[in-house]
Amino acid sequence: MTRRFALTIAAALVLIQSAAFAQQPGRIRGQIDKVDGAAFVLKTRDGALLNVKLADDVRVSALVKASLADIKPDSFIGIAGVPEADGSIKAYSIHMFLPAQRGVVADRHGPWDGPANSTMTNAYVADMVTAKDGEVLTVKYKDGEKKIIVTPQTGIAAAAPGSKDELVAGAQIVIFAWDKQGDGSVLAKTLYVGRNLVPAM
Repeated sequence: MTRRFALTIAAALVLIQSAAFAQQPGRIRGQIDKVDGAAFVLKTRDGALLNVKLADDVRVSALVKASLADIKPDSFIGIAGVPEADGSIKAYSIHMFLPAQRGVVADRHGPWDGPANSTMTNAYVADMVTAKDGEVLTVKYKDGEKKIIVTPQTGIAAAAPGSKDELVAGAQIVIFAWDKQGDGSVLAKTLYVGRNLVPAM
């Protein structure tokens, strides 16, 4: 009875996890464990293994290491951060979009599937002011503007053209657009691959 009960509980947990995953609207993050043609096994950041297939028209972009000095007025950037009491946002990740993504990626602010209460702001840099512990950026998007606090701990990267050839064992990726398949795998449509870095977004 004890063994049967344990198996029943294990099966129930699998069903619960599968249902939760089916409802997951966000990104899938992890490290590629092994590759088999146009498919690979991804070890997600929570330790689970996930089978991933690539769409025929999959879009792959890379993220390369950048610094605060690379961000200029009018740069189009994405800021993942946590709101402060004064309404500003403390950024834990900033990525600089490709020039071709201007006007294609929507400039907006909203919730993000990162740490608790985190947000994502895609916006244009309007002003940069040096602060005591880093930099304060004023960014503007279609419906408003935000003050962004950039600290020495903020991960900064720049988007770059990527290739499916970079999807090798050990690569760190973030899948942005995907569909769940009937066999439990996912079909990746859009993803970022970290080029010698772990995407912080």
